[in-house]
Amino acid sequence: MSFFQRTALVAASTLFAVNTSIAQTPAPAALPDPAATSVDALGWMKGFPPPPDKQITFDNPAGGVFPRTRWSFSHVRETVPTANVWRGSGAASPLPSAPRNDIEAVTFKPLGSAGSEETVTFAQMIPRTYTDGILVMHRGKVVYEKYFGALTPERPHIAMSVTKSFVGTLAAILADEGKIDPSAPVTKYLPELKDTAYGDATVRQVMDMTIGVHYSENYADPKAEIWDYARAGGMLTQGPNYTGPKSFYEFLVTLKKEGAHDAAFAYKTVNAEVLAWILRRASNQSLADLLSEKIWRRIGAEQDAYFMVDRIGTESGGGGLNTVLRDLARFGETMRNGGRAPNGQQAIPKAVVEDIQRGGDPAKFAKAGYALLPGWSYRNMWWVSNNPHGAYMARGIHGQSIYVDPKAEMVIVRYAAHPVAANAGNDPLTLPAFQAVAEALIARP
Repeated sequence: MSFFQRTALVAASTLFAVNTSIAQTPAPAALPDPAATSVDALGWMKGFPPPPDKQITFDNPAGGVFPRTRWSFSHVRETVPTANVWRGSGAASPLPSAPRNDIEAVTFKPLGSAGSEETVTFAQMIPRTYTDGILVMHRGKVVYEKYFGALTPERPHIAMSVTKSFVGTLAAILADEGKIDPSAPVTKYLPELKDTAYGDATVRQVMDMTIGVHYSENYADPKAEIWDYARAGGMLTQGPNYTGPKSFYEFLVTLKKEGAHDAAFAYKTVNAEVLAWILRRASNQSLADLLSEKIWRRIGAEQDAYFMVDRIGTESGGGGLNTVLRDLARFGETMRNGGRAPNGQQAIPKAVVEDIQRGGDPAKFAKAGYALLPGWSYRNMWWVSNNPHGAYMARGIHGQSIYVDPKAEMVIVRYAAHPVAANAGNDPLTLPAFQAVAEALIARP
């Protein structure tokens, strides 16, 4: 059983809905105690060798089940094949430090707590959302940075669907360079998809996830297509009698249309995989090499990143990127500064960042029914709040996030191992916490 198969068990076994459009905020009393389930408290992988009951291995069915994920999310490379994203040979871009002692005291009211007197501090939010690492930047300086459990500053953590925002940004960069045409049909680049859901779709519709495709990501449904996708990508064991698709490419050509394109936003990971395929075809590069060339080397990353890959070496563009937290902050800060990296280089075209900041169509987004995200939209695989601060996000299950607030001149990046996969497990605390910090930084610069 693979890392992702075990990780999927976390979502499948939870009592909470995985579909974030319908998920309700889990009651705090129903969640495992953060302190009691920490890596240090339970002793995962401690000792040489670790005791048998404390080992987390790629062939242990329980290895990816919470609370073991509090270790495994920071050790993905030890469990699955990966492709490296080179940081380049130059110096890392600076992240000057200017610590602020008032961040942890910032208070807020959780989403959905109308009528309640409950207030939460930023410091309380951190353990309650099973944070592995969190970093706040203000005006280009690190004002807050902490790590917990298995995560350390030099250790990569899985980014989950934050990966999609990197893929969407790469697509927008290639569009700016004239190497792909967002208005073109998908089949211009991928004729292999002519008889699939994407046969009459445009690249733009893929970039903004307005594709009508028969595909479910409900982890609680054993018949959902997410399991077929995972088996094809090697995230689930295929078994000796398996006759289905054996790579991401083979799976994507099986997808059938459901509904109309461009009618509504529909968040589906396969769209990111199709877009990653378009990027490879248009650039004639692997996704890892393309990310290295167009973003990672340019922002002055301090560590190599890496992707999980399928059996033929195809990177997971939907959720397989792993980075250190500080490099995630460098990327977020680059976006905040209109594409200019902390090293002063114009790493991403300004027009690309401005297009993302403008967002997509809120009316199409509203049809998806995200109760905790009223007024939001989606553009180039970024989540855009359309709030007065112009904040926008990259988001991944179990609590991964990049939060960019242009008005507050703030970036918050966070890695986590929340037992609930859906963002609705984190949003009631993290979203108001991020906004409260932004307001505090504006009020007390």
